Amino acid sequence: MTRPAAFDADGPADAPAIVFLHGTRLTRSLWKRQMADLRDAYRVVALDLPGHGALADEGFTLERARMRVIDSIDAEAGGRAVVVGLSLGGYVAMDVAAASPGRVRGLVLSGATAEPRGPMSAPFRTFAWALDRFDGPRLDSLNRWSFRARFPPTIAQPIIDGGFWSAGGADAVRALIGERFTRRLAAYPGPTLILNGEYDLPFRLFAPSFARAARRPSRVRIAGASHLANLDRPAAFDLAIRRFVEGLSDPDRPAEMDPVID
Repeated sequence: MTRPAAFDADGPADAPAIVFLHGTRLTRSLWKRQMADLRDAYRVVALDLPGHGALADEGFTLERARMRVIDSIDAEAGGRAVVVGLSLGGYVAMDVAAASPGRVRGLVLSGATAEPRGPMSAPFRTFAWALDRFDGPRLDSLNRWSFRARFPPTIAQPIIDGGFWSAGGADAVRALIGERFTRRLAAYPGPTLILNGEYDLPFRLFAPSFARAARRPSRVRIAGASHLANLDRPAAFDLAIRRFVEGLSDPDRPAEMDPVID
C-alpha cells in the first residue's frame, strides 16, 4: 500500500518559498487558508510533523521533525524558504533555523514564545498529561465540535478531515520540555517575525525576551486573535506574512516592533 503524502505544495515552483509548520495535535490542514491566499506569489508548502497526520506512526523527536522540514525545503522549496511555525511548529522552526540557517530565509513564530523550562515547564507538562489522559473518541468529538463552533466550514472542515492526534501531540510537547529555544533563536542570524494573537496572553507575556534573543527581530500583534491567530484572523495573519516576506528584499527597511494589525 502506498503511504499518503506528508506534505502539500502549491504556487509557482520558481517563486520565493514559504514552509508552514502546524501546532500540537493538528496537521498540515491547519494552513489551508494561508496556502490558498499566498499561492499567487509564493511557493507554499505545508507538512505534517512526526506523530501527526500522515506521520502518526513516526515518533516525535526534535531531530526527526527538523530533518522532515529540511527535506521538504530541499525537495519542494528550492533549498531555501521562509519558515512559519505556530505553537509546536514555531519551536521546530527555531530548531531548524539554528541547525541549518542557510536554508531559512526568514523565520515567523506564532504562539511560540514561552521557554519550556523551569517554572514554565509546568503548563507544558500539564498539557501533555491532558492530551494523554483524555485521548480517544470523546476528545476527538469535542475537538470537532469546537472547531465547527468557532470557525466557518471552509476553515473548520479541512482541519477536522485532517484528524486530531493527541497522543502524538503529547509526545511532541514532552520533547520540548527542558530545551532552550532562545539559544536556538540567538544562533540564527536572519530576520525573525514574532507574531502573537491579542488574546494569546501566555505567549505574548514572554515575547519580549524572544525578541531580545533574536538577531533581527520584528513583532506584530493580531487584533482579536487567540493562540490560533491564523484561523481567527486569517486575512490579518496573511498580511503580516506578506509584509515580512516583501521586507526581506529590502535590508534597510526598519523592523516593526509590536504594531497591531486589525
